[in-house]
Amino acid sequence: LKVGDRVRFGNDTDRACEMGMLDALIEAKGDDGLVTLKFDLAGPALDDAIRNVGVMPLPPYIAAKRPEDDQDQKDYQTVFAEHDGSVAAPTAGLHFTPELLEALKARGVSTHAVTLHVGAGTFLPVKADDTKDHKMHSEWGTVSQEIADALNAVHSRGGRIVCVGTTSLRLLESATGDDGVIRPFHDDTAIFITPGYRFKAVDILMTNFHLPKSTLFMLVSAFAGYDTMQAAYKHAVDNKYRFYSYGDGSLLFRKD
Repeated sequence: LKVGDRVRFGNDTDRACEMGMLDALIEAKGDDGLVTLKFDLAGPALDDAIRNVGVMPLPPYIAAKRPEDDQDQKDYQTVFAEHDGSVAAPTAGLHFTPELLEALKARGVSTHAVTLHVGAGTFLPVKADDTKDHKMHSEWGTVSQEIADALNAVHSRGGRIVCVGTTSLRLLESATGDDGVIRPFHDDTAIFITPGYRFKAVDILMTNFHLPKSTLFMLVSAFAGYDTMQAAYKHAVDNKYRFYSYGDGSLLFRKD
């Protein structure tokens, strides 16, 4: 793709039906290959066209084995989802059902929702030899005043904050000051957590098994300790655990 090219999505045979039309101009192309599209449509009309022409963005390790089907609209979505914006489902959330949330509530566990729109950078491998040279793509997140107050109250009464997924962990850490106080947050974050990072908000993390040499494996190594994660991944490989979106999960405790 080159700047100035036009891209036509959807049905190229029947141009009489506008429901099957979605055209865009290549407006810019970054050094990292990221392409900026300027669509002919805007606002609600663009949203409708993307829904009509687009397909569920299943990860390549799923999409390579089978085409998308209607069931994916339900299966590849978390029970927490409320707002459009992510390019992929936060995988740890796929473990949860309404029944499980009710069971947690019955045990006295409160739930509090934050939003981070997962970006395309989540799929990028680490190519740099030194992690300081790896550039994280920014993602938009929001923590409301109400949620910030509720989570601070959890810590004040001696409770622990359990994050469902690295997505919510990265957002909460972005919203927390060095004093350990979680504040409202409505902004982009490009936080890159590697071993040596001092966690400020999160006590426990539930997450899936991630790719080796990925930014997410670096994050869990920073959180639970490198030796702990090496042992956990050896156990997962030896016992043929499933990785990625529909894979197995783990409950990790912060190494202080």
